[in-house]
Amino acid sequence: MATKSFDMIVIGAGPGGYVAAIRGAQLGLNVALVERENLGGICLNWGCIPTKALLRSAEVFHLMHRAAEFGLSAERIGYDLDAVVKRSRKVARQLSSGVAHLLKKNKVSVIMGEAALSARGCVKVTTEQGVQDLTAPAIVLATGARARRLPGLEPDGKRVWGYRHALQPPHEPRKLLVIGSGAIGIEFATFFNTLGAKTTVVEVMERILPVEDAEIAALAKKQFEKQGMTIHEGTTVKHLDRRDDGVTAHLDHGGNVERIEVDTVISAVGIVGNVEDLGLEALGVRIERTHVVTDEFCRTGVEGLYAIGDVAGAPWLAHKASHEGVMVAELIAGGHPHPVRPEAIAGCTYCTPQIASVGLTEAQAKEQGFDVKVGRFPFVGNGKAIALGEPEGLVKTVFDATTGALLGAHMIGAEVTELIQGYVVGRKLETTEAELMETVFPHPTLSEMMHESVLDAWDRAIHF
Repeated sequence: MATKSFDMIVIGAGPGGYVAAIRGAQLGLNVALVERENLGGICLNWGCIPTKALLRSAEVFHLMHRAAEFGLSAERIGYDLDAVVKRSRKVARQLSSGVAHLLKKNKVSVIMGEAALSARGCVKVTTEQGVQDLTAPAIVLATGARARRLPGLEPDGKRVWGYRHALQPPHEPRKLLVIGSGAIGIEFATFFNTLGAKTTVVEVMERILPVEDAEIAALAKKQFEKQGMTIHEGTTVKHLDRRDDGVTAHLDHGGNVERIEVDTVISAVGIVGNVEDLGLEALGVRIERTHVVTDEFCRTGVEGLYAIGDVAGAPWLAHKASHEGVMVAELIAGGHPHPVRPEAIAGCTYCTPQIASVGLTEAQAKEQGFDVKVGRFPFVGNGKAIALGEPEGLVKTVFDATTGALLGAHMIGAEVTELIQGYVVGRKLETTEAELMETVFPHPTLSEMMHESVLDAWDRAIHF
């Protein structure tokens, strides 16, 4: 095939890559997007979106059991796991086709195949029709990441699952072990526990949800245990004895080994970047711990080569990837965008209760030498939360006592993944406690707790 030239080539069509391609096209660039599997990437097809569809089904199922609390009646409540999974896959397919439409609308050339960098500015794509050579002065790596596989804990799709198996479960777990308490592990634990599985979560760190504020993680643990989960912190899974009908897991807590019997294991022990077979080493691209090393503008150090999203390291979040994609496209088009600041990006976990945070934890702020003021407001003091039947939760804010700058915000409770954006905007605008205190929040809303938490940091809370 003849060599095709473009202004910009993007490798990977996940939430970083397809957004970068669309923004580049909007800015007048001739853009090619190479994808080896699914438009929308892991997030849309096998991650963020289908898991939220599953969790919504679990949430509705849970609420049906609470019908009497709301003066309602519901009899013979049940579920069809196959139908729940079918809905989840339908949602993913709908959005994937939507991405295809957006790319076509913006005149992005989509090429399905395996890409590798053959030289600086050159991409070789292996397609079903053969090998195609592409060239461009700017190339964006958006190849994402995949699940980490630990020796002895590798998923087999039978009794030990990775996230893809959990999204299309070959059987229904009744006794479940989840290895890892990050967002992926906790969300799957919530889903299957709500459907009735006796669920155990094992975390190697000294507390679950290790990236979250310690106070929020402690409240989460309390709620998970209240829901019937068993939580093991500071514990490693040394070995899995696999059988056709189940698994014996050997758990090591400080040298004390406990054996538990389960029928299913989900391994959620982190991710590794997709950096193999791309020709990166030959070009001199630096790779550390399976991730491409970049500067604040996602430049790799190789002229014209950028890396965005999960392949470029933490935080491993779709919205971070998307904004890096926009930033890089604008840079390539000759613009002067601001860099994406990881500390200004919110993290959300869609367990029950939900968890959301942005910025520094209380411990991190103190470690960095800040004199802090901390405000808290519980859900039980909020009228809307009581009316919703969701009184369990907390909003916590961390401020610089000297300047009043908002350093971080941390929440647990109903709909906090929607509320957190208020604090994200506040941090972006470099707000202080004064502006937040003077902001009028509508009543009755859950967002009023955000106001009260700020007030509480200065001993001015009204409703608690």
